[in-house]
Amino acid sequence: MPSSTSTTVTKPAKGAAGNDKHDFFWTYTEEPHRTRRLAIIKAHPEITKLCGPEPLTKYVVAGVVGLQFAIAYYLRATPFWSFKFWALAYVFGATANQNLFLAIHEISHNLAFRSPLANRLIAIFANLPIAVPYSASFRPYHLTHHKSLGVDGLDTDLPTAIEAFVLDSILGKAFFCTFQIFFYALRPMAVYRVPFTWVHYLNLAVQLGFDFLLVRFVSPHALLYLLLSSFLAGSLHPLAGHFIAEHYVYETVTPTQRNPENKVPVPETFSYYGPLNWLTYNVGYHNEHHDFPAIPWTRLPAVTHMAKEFYQDLPRHESWSYAIWRFIWDENVGLNCRVKREKGGRLVGGAAGWKQTEIEA
Repeated sequence: MPSSTSTTVTKPAKGAAGNDKHDFFWTYTEEPHRTRRLAIIKAHPEITKLCGPEPLTKYVVAGVVGLQFAIAYYLRATPFWSFKFWALAYVFGATANQNLFLAIHEISHNLAFRSPLANRLIAIFANLPIAVPYSASFRPYHLTHHKSLGVDGLDTDLPTAIEAFVLDSILGKAFFCTFQIFFYALRPMAVYRVPFTWVHYLNLAVQLGFDFLLVRFVSPHALLYLLLSSFLAGSLHPLAGHFIAEHYVYETVTPTQRNPENKVPVPETFSYYGPLNWLTYNVGYHNEHHDFPAIPWTRLPAVTHMAKEFYQDLPRHESWSYAIWRFIWDENVGLNCRVKREKGGRLVGGAAGWKQTEIEA
């Protein structure tokens, strides 16, 4: 099977003699997806025809937004601390809002419309049931995650050293999994801040205006339902397993991989091909997504099929729920089990002066 030719240098794995147990897996070369993408295009040049917007996305977004509005209205007089309120928020609300999180993820790559402006606007619309304005800020942080995968100080998907140190226990990891939505929301601001643009201000104004109207003309409970849905979507919920499953290293890092002279890379992106992809814009096809971020969710399975020799032997997850369970209970898996780079990559956003063509490349 064709493979990456990148040279990876890692520090000793957790628990190895003389190593700080809270340290990460370090590499000093570029991320593997560009290398594999070039190899796949060389072997299967027709794969580039899969790139481009997916018209279905806007209809799915409209349907899920409508569903959340309907449930919020239905619960307008239901007590917040009732079983009915929390059950509907967990089963339907969290599932719907996780779907909208990933719709915004898809739209951040300009995969709903050809027009960048249309994508920015539908992302703001998809943001409404989430109840907290974030779609405008998510985009530059997420595109930096792609352009600077694993780069310390740039990739805000990476846990910080203090997180890895403080939460290195069963209770700490359980706390992280329960409240990880707050870590993903607040961590970027602690690492670096993107400049505000008119899109950020529009996102903020539209969301706060919607929240006000919902409370004023429906009920405060309707807004609480949406907020609870967003919290549960990023908590101990099966769909939230993708946050952890995508880039945390569950595989045993062998002595061969730990030896820099062997030049054996540590896998750092993991796919999941199970049925929950139907609810999450195929985000489980995560190696495929990082290899080809310009290919929309409906065509990612075709990438796997077309270039199966590149993907069939890569480590994968069989269950997102089990990924959460093992992350909490397995002492060999924790927040430090991420591949980090000390340099490389670039910041994506207004302050970095990126051109639209560079961002979408």
